[in-house]
Amino acid sequence: MVSHILLLAVIMGYVTSGDLTQGEQLVLRLHPHGKIMVRPALVLLLIVAAAIVIVLVLPQSVAWPVRAAVGVAALLAALVWFVVPFLQWRTTTYEVTTRRLRLREGIISRSGRDFPLNRISDVSFSQGLLDRMFGCGRLIVESPSENGRLVLTGIPDIRRVQGVLFQLVGDEEARVGRVGQPGDGT
Repeated sequence: MVSHILLLAVIMGYVTSGDLTQGEQLVLRLHPHGKIMVRPALVLLLIVAAAIVIVLVLPQSVAWPVRAAVGVAALLAALVWFVVPFLQWRTTTYEVTTRRLRLREGIISRSGRDFPLNRISDVSFSQGLLDRMFGCGRLIVESPSENGRLVLTGIPDIRRVQGVLFQLVGDEEARVGRVGQPGDGT
């Protein structure tokens, strides 16, 4: 199953070797589900509709600077309530490799968190009614460490992602368990 996912990742152009360790391969690269952009899109529609109504309702005698100010205000509101959330959504990535789970986020300054697969003790998911309708959900990854719980929201195709991650955790446990065993050549 993992080999099919790796092949799909290669075909789709998701495999990069930039900051992966030797022998590590990218299996999945995901962004949060697009449903998180529903609210910003509705706000954008409301901003555009309000700007159009205000410009149309203004009497013809109102000077063009007032109309321009309405347009600038609408543009600034759209920037704050749509463009920023859109950039946050597009710059948040969840990556699953053959050795770790990686979270990267940030528009201007970036931050990241890595969970080595051999330290993951549990992988589960939860879905509300809307999540089930959209096919997404929350991925809960637990580790026995001090900061051992990572909850990723809006994961698309959550059941497949949870299954792949579970499989990779098992594969990594088997790989690490074999290292240093007599007769294995390491």
